Amino acid sequence: MSTVILVIHCMLAFAMIGVVLIQKSEGGGLGVGGGGMSGFMTTRGQANLLTRTTSILAVALVVTSSSLSILSSRSHQAGSSILDKVSPVSAPQAPETAPETPAPASPAPADPAAPPVAK
Repeated sequence: MSTVILVIHCMLAFAMIGVVLIQKSEGGGLGVGGGGMSGFMTTRGQANLLTRTTSILAVALVVTSSSLSILSSRSHQAGSSILDKVSPVSAPQAPETAPETPAPASPAPADPAAPPVAK
């Protein structure tokens, strides 16, 4: 059910974008039409139609948004949190005894065949 409403919601959003873009703004914008009385609709009639269409699409968009949020909240368990589903992670335990430090390495015996090193 929510998939159907989501698809309708997306189609309404795209239609709303299209209707808003074709409206004539004060700067001209992407508005179609205009000009003389020879067109299919007058400028005033076109503005009324686009305003009503925008209003209807806006109401439909709010209704589908509300429906999706209600369906989403009902699909989850009541009173549950996402944090309840996560298993707790325990902190790593410190070792009970301190690790032994290795004794310092004794210097290697000098090779009798090697030349003496000047100090």
